[in-house]
Amino acid sequence: MFLALFIGLVVLLIIVDYLNRRRHNEIFKQNGIKSFTYLPIIGSAHHFVNVSPNDFLQFTSEVFEKYGNTCSLWLLNRATVLTADPMVLEPLLSSQKVLKKNSLYGLLDSWLKEGLLLSNGPKWHSRRKTITPTFHFKILEEFVQVFEQQSNIMMDALKEKADGETVVNLYPFVCAMALDIIAETAMGVKINAQLQPNFPYVKAVRTVSAIFAERFIAPLQRFDFWLRLTAPRRFQQLQSNIALMHDFTGSVIEQRRAQLEQSIENNTRKDEATDTLLHDDVGCKKRRAFLDMLLQAKIKGQPLSNSDIREEVDTFMFEGHDTTTSGISFTCYLLSRHPAVQQKVFEELRAVIGDDKQRAMTLYDLQALQYLECVIKESMRLYPPAPTIGRHIEEDVYLGDKLFPANTNITILIYHAMRNPDYFDDAEQFIPERFSADADRKINTFAYVPFSAGPRNCVGQKFAMLEMKSTICKILRHYELLALGKEVRPIANIVLFSATGVNMGLRPRKYI
Repeated sequence: MFLALFIGLVVLLIIVDYLNRRRHNEIFKQNGIKSFTYLPIIGSAHHFVNVSPNDFLQFTSEVFEKYGNTCSLWLLNRATVLTADPMVLEPLLSSQKVLKKNSLYGLLDSWLKEGLLLSNGPKWHSRRKTITPTFHFKILEEFVQVFEQQSNIMMDALKEKADGETVVNLYPFVCAMALDIIAETAMGVKINAQLQPNFPYVKAVRTVSAIFAERFIAPLQRFDFWLRLTAPRRFQQLQSNIALMHDFTGSVIEQRRAQLEQSIENNTRKDEATDTLLHDDVGCKKRRAFLDMLLQAKIKGQPLSNSDIREEVDTFMFEGHDTTTSGISFTCYLLSRHPAVQQKVFEELRAVIGDDKQRAMTLYDLQALQYLECVIKESMRLYPPAPTIGRHIEEDVYLGDKLFPANTNITILIYHAMRNPDYFDDAEQFIPERFSADADRKINTFAYVPFSAGPRNCVGQKFAMLEMKSTICKILRHYELLALGKEVRPIANIVLFSATGVNMGLRPRKYI
């Protein structure tokens, strides 16, 4: 009797599973989208059993070779489309109907809540409209000073390794510098990540980022209940460090709001009210930060609450250090492996600012470095800081001439899209000149999307480009980059990094 009931239940589940998948499968077939084979209940999960995080990019490359640049699969009961096709990216990223991020982003909810990265609908629209002006030209001009000061600290840290023989993994040095930069520009505070790596907030950011990276590439760990069950200490570590970060940013916001209110009451300039110490190790600066502008912003006539502002500040902190770290590190790696390109960048740099290594660069100097910009763009084409992005289709929608059904996740493999030989000649080669204004072949806008595209493109891309330019210039003014150490082995995580480090040698730069 029990066996019969069990068999009947299994058959019922299989029938329900089939009916739930049928419409999606029919639409995908009509659109000519090939699909992974799947099993009842578990979907296509068995295809990923032997795929390690280190192998994911190679695995997806083989998938696209077999199934085409757009294919479908089932992750448990979730219909998922994988694509690296610019013909799909254009209508998808341009669409006002497909603005919601896919379910993977939910991993970050406990840290970022409903900040700009994760919010949807009217909340996202109002926040985007409020935050975009904070990246105004005049604001960015002030931030160049922060880039300069923090990169000077990194130059001192690299000095003892710059003997032309020592293999240097540049990534952790750049990461600490980028964390200092985003803390000062987003919150207006110095956390001294480069000089005081054990400061609690710095350790918390690194710990939480590492745990989220692990969860992103381990499917079962994406579920809180599973992490709590199998790694309770790790789960508690995650929760306690997120709480520490929230407390820190919350205290900064409260103090800056009090200063702003006091300055208004005293009818003084806001900037004169930022000269206090928040902590023995954290000092406020007489410079506007994103936080100051958010404190004065209003949505529908109402100021943002402290929790609203904390969501955005936490989002800035998350998005604003690992991505630029990846971009800077991989660009320097490529320069170390292409000395002729490195020399051309250095000559352009000398032509713009001369030979004084101590001269501070200005926003206008950075904008004048057009060849360096081509180099950075080409580096991000080969090694995009955000190798994948995702969207969720909530209702049936036509993207181009193809119907995509409701309740479908779409994962966009930017890494593969930007290496597509149909859109880039010698796609695997490092050729910065392809981005020059007089290049023979113009770049398709939706074949090159390192900052995404459309309504949900990266709001901080100008900030990121300036930071990358400033830091790379600083490194090249002081050091020649040499091809030493292991080659990179890129891993597609929340942010692209290398399993082998981003290695090179450094030799003190000689001006002739």
